[in-house]
Amino acid sequence: MDYQETLKYLYERVPMFQRVGGAAYKEGLDNTLTLDAHFGHPHHSFRTIHVAGTNGKGSVSHTLAAILQSAGYKTGLYTSPHLVDFRERIRINGTPISKEYVVDFVELERSFFEPLCPSFFELATAMAFKYFADEQVDVAVIEVGLGGRLDCTNIITPDLSIITNISFDHVQFLGNTLAKIAGEKAGIIKKGIPVVIGETTPETKPVFMAKATEVGAPIYFAEENNREDYPGVEYELKGIYQEKNKRTLFTALPLLKEAGYHFDEENVREGFAHVVELTGLMGRWQKLHDHPTLVCDTGHNVGGITYVVEQLRQQSCHQLHIVIGMVNDKDISGVLALLPKEAIYYFTQASVNRALPAKQLLHLATEAGLKGKAYASVKNAVRAAMKKSLPEDFIFVGGSNFIVADLLASKVFLN
Repeated sequence: MDYQETLKYLYERVPMFQRVGGAAYKEGLDNTLTLDAHFGHPHHSFRTIHVAGTNGKGSVSHTLAAILQSAGYKTGLYTSPHLVDFRERIRINGTPISKEYVVDFVELERSFFEPLCPSFFELATAMAFKYFADEQVDVAVIEVGLGGRLDCTNIITPDLSIITNISFDHVQFLGNTLAKIAGEKAGIIKKGIPVVIGETTPETKPVFMAKATEVGAPIYFAEENNREDYPGVEYELKGIYQEKNKRTLFTALPLLKEAGYHFDEENVREGFAHVVELTGLMGRWQKLHDHPTLVCDTGHNVGGITYVVEQLRQQSCHQLHIVIGMVNDKDISGVLALLPKEAIYYFTQASVNRALPAKQLLHLATEAGLKGKAYASVKNAVRAAMKKSLPEDFIFVGGSNFIVADLLASKVFLN
């Protein structure tokens, strides 16, 4: 098989949450532990940092990787989901895993893993850990896929755990209260391993404190950190929500030094200022076009969209245009209630099975007092928005990782 045939096999033979949702979710670590044993426990051969949370974990993971790269560490980075190409998930010093490695891994190991019927994420995690071991990385920043306690990344014993924040997402798996969701994400807190909590609520803070006490883990709350070790640091990621991620990172960095990592102020500033270039991060308040301004962001739940809407209100423009689509297992009415009524809307759907049909989204949005039209594809919706916009207008594209993925793949913003 070539690379495209291998991807087709993976997408069709192993259930992929990104495409089909809940049917791909497998509770428990049995498959993960079996795969890990088969490959000789590869995660034991490199240091790790574990990052969980509802929102912000991707930005925090990429920025940590950028700082460590700047300090000279050979740095693995495992994140999800991908936007354009599967290989975005597994990187070393910003370079994606090779197509050849992906093909060889599947061809050599399929006879072992097919009888296990692993999920896509279980298989991708095993591939990432083996790749990092084979390539002899110094450290890998590992982003949790879903939750924490039963996430297949949770077999690692990291030097530091980070939980960015808790808001409502994946409630069908993680629980329908913030305390229950926090309990699942607190599952990455381990005996003696320091943990940084980025944001708390009255419901979540006691959960984290209780878990840390139970396992004897030092716990640090970024909200209580008033230190400013790097005054005036320039952060390439411009979303206003990044200020909270920045404080989480500032709380984490001294703990990494205590764990034996070596980096200086120049490395930190370099990592913050060039995180996109160093790691290949996409879709975080990413500006793609001028006159009209076109920005995309992967915020996709009430917590993430709250910050997006706040930032949209700060834009100085003649007219705001919003291209939006969502997947069918999110709190759609909660998101729609947050969106600005004065914008012109272009309701659309991503090219995945989980996408809410554009006409259905239009119907729900109309009931919520929003005005616009439905478009069959992201490309058509963005093209319509650009055609109707004046140079001084602002176009926002988002609502789902998959909407941003289709936008970036289409390159319609280059026309």
